[in-house]
Amino acid sequence: MDYSNSINKQADRSRLTLRLRLILAVVIIADILDLMDSNITNIAAPSIVQNIGGGESLMKWLGASYALAMGVLLVIGGRLGDRYGKRRMFLIGITGFTLASAFCGLSVNPSMLIAGRLVQGGFGALLIPQGMSILMATFSREQFPRAVSAFGPVMSLSSVIGPILAGFIIEANIGGLDWRPVFLINIVLGLVGFVAAVKLLPHDQPDSNEKLDGIGTALLGVSMLGLIFGLNEGSTAGWTILPIASLITGGVMLAAFAFRQRYADNPLIKPSLFKNKGFTSGLVLGLGFFAAVNGLAYVISLFFQLVLHLTPYEAALGLCPMAIGIVISSMVCRPLLTRLGRTVIVMGLAATLIGALGLWLTVLIKGMADTALLTTPAILLIGAGMGACFSSIYEVALGDIEHDEAGSASGSLSAVQQLAAAMGSAVVTTIFFHLQNTVGDVGAMKTSILIVAAIVCICLGLVWFMPRSAPSEEF
Repeated sequence: MDYSNSINKQADRSRLTLRLRLILAVVIIADILDLMDSNITNIAAPSIVQNIGGGESLMKWLGASYALAMGVLLVIGGRLGDRYGKRRMFLIGITGFTLASAFCGLSVNPSMLIAGRLVQGGFGALLIPQGMSILMATFSREQFPRAVSAFGPVMSLSSVIGPILAGFIIEANIGGLDWRPVFLINIVLGLVGFVAAVKLLPHDQPDSNEKLDGIGTALLGVSMLGLIFGLNEGSTAGWTILPIASLITGGVMLAAFAFRQRYADNPLIKPSLFKNKGFTSGLVLGLGFFAAVNGLAYVISLFFQLVLHLTPYEAALGLCPMAIGIVISSMVCRPLLTRLGRTVIVMGLAATLIGALGLWLTVLIKGMADTALLTTPAILLIGAGMGACFSSIYEVALGDIEHDEAGSASGSLSAVQQLAAAMGSAVVTTIFFHLQNTVGDVGAMKTSILIVAAIVCICLGLVWFMPRSAPSEEF
């Protein structure tokens, strides 16, 4: 009887009040804005290029520029929240993101649009880290797991709903604006999120003692810009001295960043994390996997539209099985994570690999006669694998870190996920566009898929160096 009463009391303490549910909704709206916009150009890119020009270079930079700014500034975004107040940074972030979205929607040339995407990503980096910190400060220990459990399915769906929604919006041609409402719709969501945040988010006290590593941030930013610009420019304009020098500069700056982290008073990434084999394995695995699947999703969209000549609406429908697979898999695998640990990652990687090989086989057999319907089983399986990994890779990577390393580790993993999206879209589309000129459209698609499959195989080898399980709830 006493045991039953204890269970009931714990359940009561874990219940969420209406206000807490609304605060959770505000944070989720912010994350939806980010995840949708990080991939929204996968479908919209061909329509945008047809309207304002820019060619292959614009197609590559539409997604890469957003993810680059987000990834570089994401770690310091959390520190700025500690230094100046999480609520204040949240409001600044959502305001800037909304204005940048309007700027993107009104762009008249490629340079203007890329600048808008960079600003979007920058303000997104201020916005996103504050959400989880606000939840941790607002929810009790019993309530927090219930709040976090809402993120899995919602975030997984949002990561692919952006391209699908973009296809429907472009097909509707709202007000004769073609692709522009893809960005302008954020004005409505941003305003709703801002008003709700002003009314609901709790006030917090800034910490004036929090120090920021400006030098480390600058080194990381220059290194990522050099690497991604070099990849894009080299594949588009040829491997002249500029892209080669850019890649070399990026590599040197990345080494300087790593050195800086060892000796900085307030490093962005705690040096002790890199001595943790399980964490570093998860970091590298996440970089490879997220780069591969983000690049693959983009190339599938380009193949549908540029090779099979599907409309944005038809291409969006073709990607729907990926969204379905992600949602179902994330919901099924999330409860299994505590019991199976890294085995869930193995299952997800295996499903992604089998799906990729199935897609390769479909393209091999059907060639230019391929259809979105024929690719559905393979794309559904790829989505299922993505969903299993999205909900497990980084949680398992945190399995054996120390408590005081948790904040730095989480920020590092989130930043790597964004940088992987930038690098993946750059590298895989670079391969696709380059091979189109040598082996043709079908050959380019087959080779791109095989490269993604090879990266997933490497990831399968890295899994066994990761912790066996995710951190306990007490962590």
